[in-house]
Amino acid sequence: MNRAGSFAEATDAYQLPRLIRLAPNLYAACFTLMKMVPARFILRRAVERGLLDPGTVVVETTSGTFGLALAMQAVHLDRRLILVSDPVIDERLYRRLTDLGAVVERVPAAAARVAGGYQAARLDRLEQIMADLDASFCPRQYSNPDNPRAYSTVAEYLVECLGQVDCITGPVGSGGSMCGTVGHLRALLPECRAIGVDSHSSVLFGHPDGPRELRGMGMSLMPDNLDHRIFDQVHWTAPGPAYQATRRLHQRHALFMGPSSGAAYLAGRWWARGNPDALTVVMMPDEGYRYQDTVYYDDWLGPRGYLDQPLPADPVMVDDPAHPTGSWMAYDWGRRSYQEVMSPAAMSGEPG
Repeated sequence: MNRAGSFAEATDAYQLPRLIRLAPNLYAACFTLMKMVPARFILRRAVERGLLDPGTVVVETTSGTFGLALAMQAVHLDRRLILVSDPVIDERLYRRLTDLGAVVERVPAAAARVAGGYQAARLDRLEQIMADLDASFCPRQYSNPDNPRAYSTVAEYLVECLGQVDCITGPVGSGGSMCGTVGHLRALLPECRAIGVDSHSSVLFGHPDGPRELRGMGMSLMPDNLDHRIFDQVHWTAPGPAYQATRRLHQRHALFMGPSSGAAYLAGRWWARGNPDALTVVMMPDEGYRYQDTVYYDDWLGPRGYLDQPLPADPVMVDDPAHPTGSWMAYDWGRRSYQEVMSPAAMSGEPG
């Protein structure tokens, strides 16, 4: 990877974050487009393995920035790209994807099955498209181990620049960035803590599935790449605190980031404040340009009641992760598997 400042192609310039000091013991790892890390790695490895020859169509399901990263890399590889999305994809992103040559298909309705919603419908349509193509390659960000594997370079960069890293805080979706970065870091720093940040109505850490306004984190289906044993603690935020923290990050530090970054900042700043002798890094996945008409627009926030909500100073610490409590809650996950945490014995406090 080139760290000298010149790049052979645009996608290489997105591989490493800018490290910004927010407090004596708190750094932000700011990515322009963090999903470029796995997208570039997966597609380039597919070419090396003979899985993405000329004429092979890249097909994936996404409603966010992984699709943008794939579209940018597909330009450099000269490959066709079909993305399966849903109605929540914003128009700014849709226009950029199509300008890069991607075909974007939006499923019109959620899946009829009990769990999964739109994500399940997208996966069903994805399989149909692949069955109709002569040659296709799906990156499968939710299950491909190359997703977390790609973040080894990020972990190496953090150690190279900062030395000791005591805590990593970041939003969780596919599981790739947090599980990959922390997993690689612990080969050198086994005591490094991991704080995952999720949204209410996400199934990742035990909440029941439901509609989610907060983008860039949370899932309706459990991804194979999510290793729950990575996490020491999990935080859940409602949209209001995440949006307010995003604006505060901009107003106080001039960092123009998206709301998943704001949610991670909320949790990371809280942990750093309580642990002044430990160095905390907050993973911030993307910039705020997609959110100028929402998170950064008071006329959008006001009617939804987000402008007048006080930003909580602390999360509500809970003993049961399965029941949403308040606008910002946290649970000591303790590097356990999902089954260990959610078992009846664990939920009742009985010894396992």
